[in-house]
Amino acid sequence: MTFPVITIDGTSGVGKGTISSMLASHLQWHYLDSGALYRITAYTALKKGIDLANEQAITDLANSLSISFLASGEILVDKYDISSAIRTEQVGMSASKVATYPKLRKALFNKQRSFLKAPGLVADGRDMGTTIFPDAKLKIFLTASAEERGKRRYKQLKDKETHAIMPSSNLLQKNDLDLSDIIRKIEQRDHQDMNRASSPLKPADDAVIIDTTLLTINDVFNQVLTLLNKSE
Repeated sequence: MTFPVITIDGTSGVGKGTISSMLASHLQWHYLDSGALYRITAYTALKKGIDLANEQAITDLANSLSISFLASGEILVDKYDISSAIRTEQVGMSASKVATYPKLRKALFNKQRSFLKAPGLVADGRDMGTTIFPDAKLKIFLTASAEERGKRRYKQLKDKETHAIMPSSNLLQKNDLDLSDIIRKIEQRDHQDMNRASSPLKPADDAVIIDTTLLTINDVFNQVLTLLNKSE
């Protein structure tokens, strides 16, 4: 038996995760954040001191991990919550690096497919519609200018800075944020994702492309819901 799948792919920082989780909650379907699997692998490799250039060691590590996505949003690896730890810029760039490895992508293929359960699945990532779920009933590809994505990421990091309290001194934790550097890293991530040999980032032939540069999250969400209704 097969169940319906909606794939939401796109570039880094375009809002895939926000839209996908909103849609999964609205439909009461399962949700797969495929990028988290690569972030988890990269984060754990960094923590264990494993060379990110060692494709076999990275693949073996991914195969050994026990990963759980909780409905409340927490991500557990070997029963430890690493939800916040995997969202740093360093882990993001490292995830993009290891995601180029064919062995790792093959190892994670079945793990991603296993998220498809009744009543349906919303899957976000970079190759959900092209490789993992090519028969999805609706495929969305989100994009936005690097400048706009940089501004969004900058604001997100500044908001985190404002709310981060250092436990020892009770002072605001400061980050050295530079918008131009954030944009440069986003462009670098795009280049890596679009030019990797295995499952490069690109829209599926039958995907609907939505440019979110001038749109709000609610604008995008409503567009996707309209497309979903038309596909039924």
